[in-house]
Amino acid sequence: MYYIESQQLDPEWNLALEQYVFDRLGPREDCFMLWQNDRAVIVGKHQNTVEEVNAGYVKEHGVKVVRRLSGGGAVYHDLGNINFTFVSGYEGSSFDFASFCRPVVEALHSIGVPAEINGRNDMTIEGKKFSGNAQYMKHGHVMHHGTLMFHSD
Repeated sequence: MYYIESQQLDPEWNLALEQYVFDRLGPREDCFMLWQNDRAVIVGKHQNTVEEVNAGYVKEHGVKVVRRLSGGGAVYHDLGNINFTFVSGYEGSSFDFASFCRPVVEALHSIGVPAEINGRNDMTIEGKKFSGNAQYMKHGHVMHHGTLMFHSD
């Protein structure tokens, strides 16, 4: 498995890196990425940004708006949030969030954080959501990415 830790804070760069890795990995190669974005709203593939984003606010405050490959809802990123991405070969036809969230929950348990998988694509601590997850599948590959909010503004 390849490991990439992006030092870039630019959301356009990081989402392009995700797509580049997704498009270039071979059928038997896997990758895990960690990355952070400076202030940005990341919108899902099918979302209408006019309805999801306060254009005046993001312009006034220098918050970038970037669209991702996967579906799901809009999410705010800043330096109080770590993002993770798994890219791997996948032969299924339906989304499988638990198999990608489980290693994250287990890693958090190992440092004493009582995280749980909750619902279809969320992780929670004591019932409070700290991680939303989304997936994108194409040509036998899956990209699963999620957030780990620890001190987001």
